[in-house]
Parts: sequence; structure tokens; C-alpha cells
Amino acid sequence: MTPAVSALSYPDVGQRMAAPLSLRPKVGCMALITYLVEDNKIVLENLVEALQEIAAVEVTGHGATQAEATHWLKVHNGEWHLAIVDLFLKEGSGLGVLAGCRNRKPDQKVVVLTNYATQEIRRRAADLGADAVFDKSSELDGLFAYCMEQTARHAEPDGPQAQRKGVSRNHEAPSAGTRRRTPGRQG
Repeated sequence: MTPAVSALSYPDVGQRMAAPLSLRPKVGCMALITYLVEDNKIVLENLVEALQEIAAVEVTGHGATQAEATHWLKVHNGEWHLAIVDLFLKEGSGLGVLAGCRNRKPDQKVVVLTNYATQEIRRRAADLGADAVFDKSSELDGLFAYCMEQTARHAEPDGPQAQRKGVSRNHEAPSAGTRRRTPGRQG
């Protein structure tokens, strides 16, 4: 089976490539501390560049395997706000990364970004605690909107605390991916 072509895979002719992960938040904004789980270097670089341009996202690290991603997220638990996880990795699976994040804090979000966003994958990801699922080829705008929303929540004076108290979270747009509450977790 040939993977679907991602909008992040092939930069337009003449488009500059992202600098090698020189990562800084936008001036005047509180950065959304983000970890990326992606094994394709071109997709990774283009995603970093797009996230920095569109939302105040600071990518603090990235992993290409289930083991390294799970290890980093556990060691840095409580220090990150968002993890963006691809499902098909160099070794292991993004579903394993999701399972490893089940005990995260309520204000820490994990989303799946995949070329295989079928209804079954969306259901399995939600069952493992994913806050949203986005298709790489057709729902990038939804991912960027989600990141901007999370950045805004963290910039509010009581951002993460308000999320812990269960302040408004569900205003889902049909094309913005699937968000489902995980039992036992608020926010």
C-alpha cells in the first residue's frame, strides 16, 4: 500500500526549507511547549516551520521511534504542553506513544497527525487518550487552529488552571479532526 501524499512532504518549488530546528517562540506570546513524533525529516522540518509561523509553538524536541518518544515524554512529564504524534514510525507505533501518555496532566494535550486518519484509527486513538486526530493531507488547517487555540489557553492568566477546572473545551468543528473526552481526564 502506498502512503498518501502529505501536504507537508513536498515543499513548493522555491520554498525555503526550515532551518535545522532553530526553535523560538513568537515575540510577545507565551510559547506552547511542543514535542513532535515524526520519522520523516522533510515532514518534520516543514511541520516545525509551519507551526512556528502560524502559532506560538516552541518545539523542544522530537523523536522518530516509539521508544525515544515515550522516554522523552515521561522524563519531561509536566514540562510540555502538546505532543503531536505520527502513527507510523521508524520503530514502534504512535499508538504505543499514546498509551505511554495516558497519565499526563489534564492541561497536556496529545494529538495524532497521520496520513491514515480512518474512522477506526480515530476511534483507537481516542480510546488511547488522543485529544484530537488530524489527517496530514486534508486537515492541516484544523491542526494549526487547534495549536492556536491551545496557545491562547496557555497565554490566559489562568490558562492551564482554567483547563483543570473544566472550563469550555468542546467547540469542535467537523473538519478539525476528532476530539473525544477520555474517561478519568478533565480538559
